[in-house]
Amino acid sequence: MSLSVMLQQLASGMIITVEIFFVTLICSLPLGLLVCFGRMSKNPVIRAVVSAYISIMRGTPLMLQLMVVYFGPYFIFGIRISRGYSLIAVFIAFTINYAAYFAEIYRGGIESMSVGQYEAAKILGYSKAQTFFRIILPQVIKRILPSVTNEVITLVKDTSLAFVVAVAEMFTIAKQIASSQTTMMPFVIAAVFYYIFNLIVAIVMEKVEKKLDYYR
Repeated sequence: MSLSVMLQQLASGMIITVEIFFVTLICSLPLGLLVCFGRMSKNPVIRAVVSAYISIMRGTPLMLQLMVVYFGPYFIFGIRISRGYSLIAVFIAFTINYAAYFAEIYRGGIESMSVGQYEAAKILGYSKAQTFFRIILPQVIKRILPSVTNEVITLVKDTSLAFVVAVAEMFTIAKQIASSQTTMMPFVIAAVFYYIFNLIVAIVMEKVEKKLDYYR
C-alpha cells in the first residue's frame, strides 16, 4: 500500500477523531458547569445525587462507561440499537465522563474566590447571577485554564477508546492497516497526528491564558 493511499484511509478516521473531540468539548464544558452548581447546591438531596454521579464517572474506566452506554439500552430496556448508534454512544459517554471532571475543576476555581468579592458586589447592587457571570466566572476561567488544558489534551488521546463500540476513528483504522499490511507506518502517522493535535491545543490554550492576564 502506498503512503498516499494509507493517508487517504487514515483521513476518514482523523475526521471522526476530531468530531468526537469537538462534540465532547462543546457539550461537556457547559454541562460540567451545571453539574458543578448541583455539587455546590444547598439542597442535600441534589448535592448527594450529583456527588454520586461525579464519584461514579471518576471512579470507573471510560471504556466501561462506553460499553454501558452502548449496550445498556438493549440489555436493560430491551431496545434494539442501530449501527448508527455507536457514534452517538461515544458522544454521550465522553460528554458525561468529562463533564464530571470539568465540574470538579469549576468547583475548585469557584471555591478559591474570596468571600469579599461577593460582599463587594452585593454592596454595589449586583444580583447573584450578575455577580457570578460578570465578576466571579471570568476570574475562575483564568484560574482553572491550566487544569482544563490538561483535561482537553487527555481528551484528544482518549478518543482512541471509541474502538470499544466499533467506531472507526483514526487509531482503529491505523491498527487495521498495520495488521493487514504488516507495517508500523500507520502507527507512526497516528502518533504524529496526536502529537500535532495536542500541540495545537496547547498553543491555543496558552494564547487564551495570556489574553486573560489582565485578571492578575
